[in-house]
Amino acid sequence: MDATPPSTPGRGPSPRRFAAAFMGLLQGHVALFGEELKEQQSNALRLFVLSSLSLMFGLLLLIGLSAAVLISFWDSHRVAVITALCGFYGLGFLVSLGFLLLRLRTAPAPFSASLEELARDREQLLP
Repeated sequence: MDATPPSTPGRGPSPRRFAAAFMGLLQGHVALFGEELKEQQSNALRLFVLSSLSLMFGLLLLIGLSAAVLISFWDSHRVAVITALCGFYGLGFLVSLGFLLLRLRTAPAPFSASLEELARDREQLLP
């Protein structure tokens, strides 16, 4: 005769159930992390391509307009026009640098959905 009492399903979680639940949670988190990583990668690539194109066309436009202004004032005020253009470009650089730094400081944390999900799981698992 066997002296060990039969285990009932309502008594408590068995190590096997706990491991299965843990693996299920881990699988869900890894899948979510993979999706977010893919999303971040495509977003970064898209932003890089658009930024590069915008920068290239903007610089070409700026060079053309600067040449046109400089040629039109070449005989009368060439030094003043060159100085004004340099001041304008310097001001534009400082303003865009300020916006860039502000954007970097206020950027949301990457993988925030994964971190939120991990925090929720930790709250549910801890007593």
